[in-house]
Amino acid sequence: MTTEWTRGEYIISTDLGRIDLDVVHGFLTTCYWAEGIPREVVARSIAHSLCFGLYHDGGQIGFARVISDRATFGYLGDVFVLEAFRGRGLARWLMEVIHAHPELQGFRRWVLLTRDAHALYAQAGYAPLAAPDRYMERWAKDVYRRGPGQ
Repeated sequence: MTTEWTRGEYIISTDLGRIDLDVVHGFLTTCYWAEGIPREVVARSIAHSLCFGLYHDGGQIGFARVISDRATFGYLGDVFVLEAFRGRGLARWLMEVIHAHPELQGFRRWVLLTRDAHALYAQAGYAPLAAPDRYMERWAKDVYRRGPGQ
């Protein structure tokens, strides 16, 4: 099911056909959390997530995706608004739309990772882990430099 929301001259859409892979990959490959990510990995991640594209005048200016079983848990990732469009409340609106999406209701837990956007996510109800001692990760820090399986 594809859904769209409009606010003034901006649109958020879950239509995968509207996603501009050049824009999404171009941003992600240079950001701190996905530096060097291959284009085909970005394409595969989009295909297997519930994605939210943010658009202005027909061009993509932002993105976020949710990885979820759509019943109990959601991981919010790859959230960005291009720098030229920041400071307009668009990231906050994107969070509102994501958390109101009908397929993402009733979750026991949402998680995300951030280095520098704690204030934005706190406005959307996120807080530091209540029990960080219960969380573990398997992190392949340099996977995009060395390739999968290496």
